[in-house]
Amino acid sequence: MTLTESTPPVATRRLTTAKAMVEGIAQEMERDPNVFVLGEDVGAYGGIFSSTTGLLDRFGPKRVMDTPISETAFIGTAIGAAVEGMRPVVELMFVDFFGVCMDQIYNHMAKIHFESGGNVKVPMVLTTAVGGGYSDGAQHSQCLWGTFAHLPGMKVVVPSTPADAKGLMISAIRDDNPVVYLFHKGVMGLPWMAKNRRSLGPVPEEAYEVPIGKANIVRPGRDVTIVTLSLSVHHALDVADELAGQGVDCEVIDLRSLVPLDTGTILESVGRTGRLVVVDEDYLSFGLSGEVIATIAEHDPGLLRAPARRVAVPDVPIPYARSLEYAVLPTPDRIRGAVLEAVGA
Repeated sequence: MTLTESTPPVATRRLTTAKAMVEGIAQEMERDPNVFVLGEDVGAYGGIFSSTTGLLDRFGPKRVMDTPISETAFIGTAIGAAVEGMRPVVELMFVDFFGVCMDQIYNHMAKIHFESGGNVKVPMVLTTAVGGGYSDGAQHSQCLWGTFAHLPGMKVVVPSTPADAKGLMISAIRDDNPVVYLFHKGVMGLPWMAKNRRSLGPVPEEAYEVPIGKANIVRPGRDVTIVTLSLSVHHALDVADELAGQGVDCEVIDLRSLVPLDTGTILESVGRTGRLVVVDEDYLSFGLSGEVIATIAEHDPGLLRAPARRVAVPDVPIPYARSLEYAVLPTPDRIRGAVLEAVGA
């Protein structure tokens, strides 16, 4: 089954994003014996953000493999397995660690299909945790999805809800291309992380796919379009609910995928509202926010009736101190201010 924004999930049970991710992986492991999981602490520990909890007990150590702290080695192992017909799900514990294994990711995982003239497929999923908000410092708090989206050869998905987490995971595992699956710690529904009222969500029990490359309009509106993803979707929805009481009707788009990027949904929405705010927990310069605005400028700059606004992380390392960290993150206060500027309030 494939789900889109016009056919939302129908379910009575509610799961956290972490449990929905695990369920998606487990259902694919049951369906396809070529699917296996490897990475640091993915076995007995269950993933440090509960991204693989229970899989070892269910499938055993031959299909859920704890690895040494050698990202180059185990990501290279996953690439080799994928080239030989397996479908590995390999976890890089924090996205910030990509530097020690970028040669494997970009010069091998992303390029083998191209360099083989399309003859060799690399059907693997690289999962990794992203995002700040809990004082883990400059080396454990970045998003960096713009870095992966900038480099050709990889699909890039970022779920914000439990239903999308499961559906995008299943789509990623079934895809014959390498997929980078980035999950924000703040949406996983973990008890020690900051809570939001959307930490739980309806998730169908059956296996289903959420299409990669299709954004979701999670809140229709007429006055201003907010384009965002991941945890910032939740912040944007909270701001939209608040501003509705002041007569400002916000449309919120959850991109869900950066590669492919659903430019059609963005253009159609801005064409109706005439105003745009892009919210991105990645860095401001050379990233997603600029790409979205450039897309509109190249297509038809006349769609905008007011200057576009950007809410992103300034070009500084993520601070450790809580007050400084929240000063650079795209908080609801910053989003609210940008929306009010866009509508001239």
